[in-house]
Amino acid sequence: MVVIIDYGMGNLFSVKNALEAIGVEAKISNEPDDLRRAEQIILPGVGAFPDGMKNLKNLDIIPILEEEVLEKKKPFLGICLGAQLLATQGEEHQLTDGLGWIKGRVRRFQVDESKFRIPHIGWNDVFPKKDNILFKNVHPPIFYFVHSYHLVPEDQSVIVATSEYGETFAAALQKENIFGVQFHPEKSQKNGLRILENFLAYKKL
Repeated sequence: MVVIIDYGMGNLFSVKNALEAIGVEAKISNEPDDLRRAEQIILPGVGAFPDGMKNLKNLDIIPILEEEVLEKKKPFLGICLGAQLLATQGEEHQLTDGLGWIKGRVRRFQVDESKFRIPHIGWNDVFPKKDNILFKNVHPPIFYFVHSYHLVPEDQSVIVATSEYGETFAAALQKENIFGVQFHPEKSQKNGLRILENFLAYKKL
């Protein structure tokens, strides 16, 4: 069973529908027992970093997530805001501590905003940096983005794909069983469904 974490930060049913389109049972939940039973865990998200962390803390599920993901090594996928929350800190609105699973900071695009409108919205090329399971059989790697901030990791080796929007930024990250994508696979048609399939295949490796 795949659990999509319900923490009040949007696009949950879009992710569930995408998983169902590839024949995968998914449950939207924030119940501890469901997280413990899950084979894979997905943290989607649309909205601001401080709100996302506040909601996770209010649900009191961060210790359970740390046990299931960090200790038991369950495959975990963060999408958009869900990927940003993996960071040590976020700079959106105010400096806010994140989950800290990937050391780094989430910062706003540093671009000429007369040429590059923020938020970055639309389809963009993605450039996988190495042979990574997420991008297996994804041709061409083009995905849909909606964001003003992105995660800048301290360890550049966790970046498995980049994209360009006035500057180069991390489009996808992996640290062991923890994956994060800045784009929205649930809005990226066939390529997005392939990303989800590839993430779910990770458990079989």
